[in-house]
Amino acid sequence: MQQNPIARKHLVWSLITGLGVGAIAGAPLGWMANGYFSDQRMVQSMICRDKNRDKPVAMVESICGSRF
Repeated sequence: MQQNPIARKHLVWSLITGLGVGAIAGAPLGWMANGYFSDQRMVQSMICRDKNRDKPVAMVESICGSRF
């Protein structure tokens, strides 16, 4: 059986193809994950602020963190 060595240009094109596919597939997944986790953080902050609404604003900021 004859074996053909892998040429450098094949490795480069394989790397470029992998980066392209990864960027195309990864960008929407990252965008959706970011939206999900930012929504979760916002809800946690709102719940914390609601539980501590009778306290001064400075104390609520130290307990719950910033709104943004």
